[in-house]
Amino acid sequence: MRDLITVVGMNHKTAPVELREKLSFQEDQFASSFKKLREIKGIKESAILSTCNRVEIYNVFMAQSFNIDDICAFLANFHNLPLDTFKPYIYEFSNDKAIRHIFRVASSLDSMVVGEPQILGQFKDAYGLATQYKATGLILNRLFHKAFSVAKRVRTETRIANSAVSISFAAVELAKKIFDDLSSCSVLLIGAGEMCELAAKHFINAGIHEIYITNRTFSRAINLAEDFGGEAVPFEKFGQLFERVDIILSSTGAPQPIVTADVVSKAMKRRKNRPMFFIDIAVPRDVDETVHTLSNVYLYDIDDLKEVVTSNRQEREKEAKKAEAIIEEEVHHFIHWMDNLKVIPTIRQLREHADELRKAELQKTFSKLKDLSEKDQQAIDRMTQSIVNKLLHGPSVLLKQTGEDGMSNPVVEIVRRMFNLDDMQHPHLPPKR
Repeated sequence: MRDLITVVGMNHKTAPVELREKLSFQEDQFASSFKKLREIKGIKESAILSTCNRVEIYNVFMAQSFNIDDICAFLANFHNLPLDTFKPYIYEFSNDKAIRHIFRVASSLDSMVVGEPQILGQFKDAYGLATQYKATGLILNRLFHKAFSVAKRVRTETRIANSAVSISFAAVELAKKIFDDLSSCSVLLIGAGEMCELAAKHFINAGIHEIYITNRTFSRAINLAEDFGGEAVPFEKFGQLFERVDIILSSTGAPQPIVTADVVSKAMKRRKNRPMFFIDIAVPRDVDETVHTLSNVYLYDIDDLKEVVTSNRQEREKEAKKAEAIIEEEVHHFIHWMDNLKVIPTIRQLREHADELRKAELQKTFSKLKDLSEKDQQAIDRMTQSIVNKLLHGPSVLLKQTGEDGMSNPVVEIVRRMFNLDDMQHPHLPPKR
């Protein structure tokens, strides 16, 4: 039987963050964690993916050696946690289900936000650490590299990552439609909460360098400005920046509008009518709705952005179906590759085993027939070689053909049992444990 690929872990769908963080691995823990994993019976290869949204252990086990309790015990002992506090949240996959899961994770189909790009980088980092500590081997090396190429295929052949699926990201995408080059734009964030923080990250990723932040509690504006290399502005003076900034995102808890059409109109005259883009994600709204009637002033509120996000999520769902089809195809190819791992060594071992038997029988025969000339011995040797080759031709062809058809695994097992190949130590196959 072939080696077994397994996945054991938990993610944002199965476990709360307070549990995931208790099972997470820090970078300085990987050396000892791989050492502990190698002590588990049957494990040949390992890798660990630990992010804010998931903790997963990838292993290659010798056939029929996998026991999920061994991995759960490793997690419990390593993190000093009672087993019953986390085992109900654990999932496990093996064989094709494990391969499919790994491809889906790398392609961000299993992410909290489908299509997000960060997971592939985290996946590559996990592989880098596993190879650094020599925890991977032939199968996981091949599997990870295939996962990288599958993720690339998904991004190249689908539009799964092209649409904004968060309010803050949608705001940035809308800004790109109004301004040709965001790197030359400046941004004012009114508020210092989570939405403004996320928006700041997206704006910086989009190339914006000039960010101003204001908040009623000025210290919070200062802290956020320091995080993003921006400038904090006193709340009572933010209107003075309208002449300079191109994009204003507002998210406060004010009971009535804090941005009026009159203030914006005066700023537009000083701006010589250069476009201004307001993103109002506050409820109640921060920006007077009549602002959108001004020439070259664009105003989107939370409902507008939600419509964009909903539409884009639907688009991503369509693209995700295309991605799933790609993954199914690649899973089939990988299983085919695994099935073929033992075909060539088996054919080689079968022929060498038969040749050893042939030579042994010849030696017995020649020892009894003392009068045979060297020429006669060579003729008999060639004849026995021909007989062995003809006898083994059928099994060899069958193994090669079934390997090409993706059906090699059961045939390999039958041939190995028929000729007792697993009962022998052989230099071309790994030593039996």
